[in-house]
Amino acid sequence: MFAPEGLATRLRFALLGRPLIWSSLKWAQRFPESLTPAQRMKVQRTLSSSILTHLNVKLELHGLENIGPTAAVKGPYLIASLHEGIADVPCLLQLPLMMRFVARREIFTWPEIGPVLGKLGHVSINPEHPLGGFRDLLRGAEEILGGGESLVTFPQGTIAGIQSDFQRGVFEVAKLLGVPILPVALTGAHRIWEHPFAPTLRSGVRVGLRVLPPISAEEVRSAHPETLRVRTRRAIKAAAMSAEMPPARFFDPERDGYWDGYKLDIDPDFPSVAHQMSDHRAAFLKGTA
Repeated sequence: MFAPEGLATRLRFALLGRPLIWSSLKWAQRFPESLTPAQRMKVQRTLSSSILTHLNVKLELHGLENIGPTAAVKGPYLIASLHEGIADVPCLLQLPLMMRFVARREIFTWPEIGPVLGKLGHVSINPEHPLGGFRDLLRGAEEILGGGESLVTFPQGTIAGIQSDFQRGVFEVAKLLGVPILPVALTGAHRIWEHPFAPTLRSGVRVGLRVLPPISAEEVRSAHPETLRVRTRRAIKAAAMSAEMPPARFFDPERDGYWDGYKLDIDPDFPSVAHQMSDHRAAFLKGTA
């Protein structure tokens, strides 16, 4: 599952990292499900900070003024973040917000990790069943934002790479609930742990996290969800590919596979990859007809 890169990282992870992860998860399982939002955030930030410190992650935070006390748009927010891997979560937990996450249902079945996610009240959805997944997202968002916490969503629904498109469900939910959207660009985290593409685990990785200006509840209520989707997608990806951010993960179908049988939509702003995927899937469907 983990393949630390380099002798020093392997030794340190074997002696300290692996015991740290499992003891922290066992510790989190002992907490009651009735935690207040502040208590929940303290537990989550303690866990995530210890992991980031052990791996010597060099996290660069930008744009915190957009969510600070003087921010023009106050939370709680429906957070829309780029998604590069599992390591995104401890990085996002360093933001000064009380938050919970939306995650694939399969992650809730992972040993040790799944029970903690359930106990801490994160939202489980099944992206392969869009209608049921949307209902679960809407129900979870209404409860969590109504209780004063922000909810982190990953509109790409995949960690394939920056070229993957944003799905519309997050923006439909924001519109229905009339809540502000907080766009977040996050890059570099894919290099910490490359799962599921490879088991490589690295220390000392540079990660960039930029908080963009929120889209106010008034703007959300007045805009079409498709307009919100495209606007948010383009703003986040422009920030992610700026010179000050670490390189984002780029999807290469020849290296990463075509994910036949899975929903993987490519952003039309990346036409070469979109055409490559479209041509492959047309040939795949023809071959299975």
